[in-house]
Amino acid sequence: MEKPAIKVLLVDDHEMVRIGLAAVLGTEDGIEVVGEAGSGEEGIRLAREYKPDVVLMDLVMDGMDGIEATRQLLKLYPECKVIVLTSYLDDEKMYPVIEAGAFSYLLKTSRASEIAEAIRAAARGQSVLESQVASKMMNRFRHAETEAPAHKELTEREMDVLRLLAQGKSNQEIADDLIIGIKTVKFHVTNILAKLGVDDRTQAAIYAYKNGLAE
Repeated sequence: MEKPAIKVLLVDDHEMVRIGLAAVLGTEDGIEVVGEAGSGEEGIRLAREYKPDVVLMDLVMDGMDGIEATRQLLKLYPECKVIVLTSYLDDEKMYPVIEAGAFSYLLKTSRASEIAEAIRAAARGQSVLESQVASKMMNRFRHAETEAPAHKELTEREMDVLRLLAQGKSNQEIADDLIIGIKTVKFHVTNILAKLGVDDRTQAAIYAYKNGLAE
């Protein structure tokens, strides 16, 4: 029995890109382009209508961008596979869309055969990453593995001050709790901000909560 074709939805705000992709993919066995969307919002609407297996998603579009469209689409259809197809490799776009659930990441310089194979791989549950993307992710992973959290630089007393600061206590209240002078508290707070790489007490408190240090 012949397998059903992989249903593909194209989401890109450039009409010529959509036309080219639809023409190329239309010649591929086992792949069917079921719809074309020129925006993230339209992509969500067509995904509801066609329930595609794979979505080829542009990143930079007017209105809802590819990152938010990916996030919303996967909330509706978590089984759908989103393949990013973009011209961008910068970190502020690449990592957020991967965190949003993008399954594969390709550049628009990819050959038609590579895009088609990525679609087939996605349908099999296999991710495909552009080599430069894979390299960036590996470097980030290695960096995260070897880099100690910023709060590891804090002394025991600075950790005490940070914990109380995160609880919303003033310098005077911290001084009273720790039985130290207020000038000493200010000194510790200055050191804490510098070591955590943050600009103010609020950011230090947010860091403390994110890292489970506020208890």
